Amino acid sequence: MKFGFAKRDITPRVGVELSGFGPYLHRQSIAVRDRLSARAMALNDGKKTVVLLSLDLLLVSREVTEKARKLVKEKYSGTCDVIVHCTHTHSGPAILGIEGWGEVDVPYCELLPNRLAETCLEAIQNMKEASVSHAEVPCVGIGLNREYDKDAPPIKDVIRDDWRPAKPEFTETTCHVLKFEVDGKMIAFLSHFGCHPVVCCQQTRYIHGDYCGVATNILETENPGTTGLFLQGALGDVNSCCVHKPEKESLEALDIIAARYVKAVQEGLRQAKSISIDKISFAKSLVKFTRKTLDAGHFRKLLTEKEALFAQEDASDEDRNLRMAGVYVTNLRKLVSRLEKDGFKDDSAELNALQIGPIAIFATPFEVFQAIKNDVKKQSKFKTSWVLSVTNDYKSYAPDGTTAKRGGYAADQVPMMIGEPPYADIHGELVRALIELEKKL
Repeated sequence: MKFGFAKRDITPRVGVELSGFGPYLHRQSIAVRDRLSARAMALNDGKKTVVLLSLDLLLVSREVTEKARKLVKEKYSGTCDVIVHCTHTHSGPAILGIEGWGEVDVPYCELLPNRLAETCLEAIQNMKEASVSHAEVPCVGIGLNREYDKDAPPIKDVIRDDWRPAKPEFTETTCHVLKFEVDGKMIAFLSHFGCHPVVCCQQTRYIHGDYCGVATNILETENPGTTGLFLQGALGDVNSCCVHKPEKESLEALDIIAARYVKAVQEGLRQAKSISIDKISFAKSLVKFTRKTLDAGHFRKLLTEKEALFAQEDASDEDRNLRMAGVYVTNLRKLVSRLEKDGFKDDSAELNALQIGPIAIFATPFEVFQAIKNDVKKQSKFKTSWVLSVTNDYKSYAPDGTTAKRGGYAADQVPMMIGEPPYADIHGELVRALIELEKKL
């Protein structure tokens, strides 16, 4: 069994607009607080090669993913599957052109597939026999569930080391750590945890990878010569304990929360026990999930309601609600046009499953909710199984059944913000699709 690792800097130029938080914020970056990276892990069991990328980015488009895969295929003589995963930072550049959520910097995006392919190829070139250790350790004081534990605590409370959410059972309370060693020396580590990474607020214009990116940079500095990959888990309904606070306090909290994650991963590296890996396996499926409605007339009516807001006498482009309406207007027009053109036929989502010995990693293009992850873990035949969000593409939130029934931002609004109808039963269908995909491993 061989493993190889590589890291490339993908920090954008200062001045690029940052992605996330809200409609038409025009968050032009003013400085680099922490650099962004593309990190790759290549695996080979003598028969098959798989590369898993972790990017300090909000999202990635299917177009960028496919371009990177094509470039790897052209330059690598063997067969190789590539998984492109994002940490979901809201303080990096926009890659996916979601109207209102950050302007795409075309030169940066044109360069990105080449940089990703080069990182993959370098990781493949670096492959060598390595031993692997694993630990699952407590990771607390980082997140709270915004759907089931809605009261955002004061910042003076969350920066205390003893702060805990009122309902920890609705959050991730452990993190997983993999340690890779050659001749007794650590060459790389991988950590997995699920929490919306955002700490900083929408006024913040510094480039950084949010708490998980900051933490991974610190861990690499503490362990010279290593490469660290962070894999983002179920984050759809779990915020960090500090979010949407003033800029100064947010930047201070960023370091505090990053330090908590560093502490957890450090403990994982200390506790890691050797695991036997006899094979790797990869499986992929394209799944068309059921939508709530595909009636163009329904969305045309919604479009008319949003357009009417701009005709009001006191309408102002400084009004946040009106700016949000602008997001809907643009994307509802695209949605109606697409429905009338082909009935939304090209609507598949790519799912991946990667087996690394006793560990199964399920990758999805959604912002997955905790309850979905929990159901996948319960039904998986693997003792250790991870569910990743925002991988290879972006297909909106995957809310749990309770949230979907309630409706609102994650269930109904976000899909329409990206020009898609809401899902009918993404909780049940996604769990079934991932367990079915597991059978192919």
